[in-house]
Amino acid sequence: MQNWKFTLTYDGTAYHGWQVQPGIETIQGELQSALRRVLGAASGEMPLPQGSGRTDAGVHALGQVASVMLEAPIPAENLQRALNRTLPPAIRILRAEPVPQDFHARHSAIGKTYEYRIFRGSLCSPFLARYVHLCVWNLDLAILQQAAQQVIGEHDFTSLAASDPDMSSRAEEDEAAADSNVRAIFSSEWREEPGDLLIYHVRGNGFLHHMVRNLVGTMLEIARGHFPADAMPKILAAQTRSAAGPTAPARGLFLHSVEYPPGA
Repeated sequence: MQNWKFTLTYDGTAYHGWQVQPGIETIQGELQSALRRVLGAASGEMPLPQGSGRTDAGVHALGQVASVMLEAPIPAENLQRALNRTLPPAIRILRAEPVPQDFHARHSAIGKTYEYRIFRGSLCSPFLARYVHLCVWNLDLAILQQAAQQVIGEHDFTSLAASDPDMSSRAEEDEAAADSNVRAIFSSEWREEPGDLLIYHVRGNGFLHHMVRNLVGTMLEIARGHFPADAMPKILAAQTRSAAGPTAPARGLFLHSVEYPPGA
């Protein structure tokens, strides 16, 4: 058995998230089907690739990571090429590489970075609209940046987790530390980019279900003046979803990258 690490990118618009579900198109399900077609049904292998986390319906990825054990011997370049030939065009394998037996896409991860994209212009191209949150409000960018800085460090993010009691302790994109809503944020910042784009980058050791989208929705409300400029620490301290702002749309969210220890 060889353990494989796949780095993949995908447009999540047409998919019901990462996790395989009967009768529903998902990223994990498409990758599993592609592996079975490449390996051949006669091989008897029906491997289920494990992702670094479960992206939600409509969420995209620039650098998702999956791992899977395979019996069939096949060179890495051939495996990558064969998978990309059989996968739908919305899903691409960027790298396929053999890794040590103890590597696991989710359990071995030590950090993740997410990116949220907002379009602030008056006319958004139809070729961009499915990947951004259209926002025409007047925003105080200094206050937006201030709010982003205030979530850096270790906090209980209950106020920014999904309100569904069955989902609130599930990591937005995985299940790590399901018994706690405490997470460490290493960096959090907004930046303006050409083309009327406003980009939020956040890097941390883990994220609760809807946490990034709730962070964005809340910060936008603060920057619009619907919350006081210094509201973020009080929102975190409240530890209740009702204290925070709305959930930003899934289409603007990208899993940017996943971090692992050196050599993993």
